[in-house]
Amino acid sequence: MDRIERVRMSPKKRIALIAHDSRKEDLLAWVGYNRAVLHEHHLVATGTTGGLVAQRWDLPVTRFKSGPLGGDQQIGALIAAGELDVLVFFWDPLEPHPHEPDVRALLRIAVLYNIPVACNRATADFLVASPLIHGEYDRLLEHPARVAAGR
Repeated sequence: MDRIERVRMSPKKRIALIAHDSRKEDLLAWVGYNRAVLHEHHLVATGTTGGLVAQRWDLPVTRFKSGPLGGDQQIGALIAAGELDVLVFFWDPLEPHPHEPDVRALLRIAVLYNIPVACNRATADFLVASPLIHGEYDRLLEHPARVAAGR
């Protein structure tokens, strides 16, 4: 028998911001364009990205390590602990990255825990323009024991 858990997201979302070096300017432009909406939420980011967002747009950002130094894994741990609601990750699919396994693991855990993920500006725009970003939302989560059993 399938067991689905409802995970309530509060109106103030916990949003992670990550960008590979070649996509940082794109993410920063997106943050500037959506600054008013993002200001209403709690932002976390990997090290360099978080520093740039805070400096350029004067937004409070909880910073973790740089992605290649474990920051992607720290963000993944937040997802697994139920402490993150949205992932905005502007990654570069055309450049090889030494921490590629971490990137893949982060995207896998985001899908597994059914959190909204935006990997490009258009998707990120749709995400923050949705009325769901401002209210409570019940995210459906397949029971972890069922997932672990491989069913």
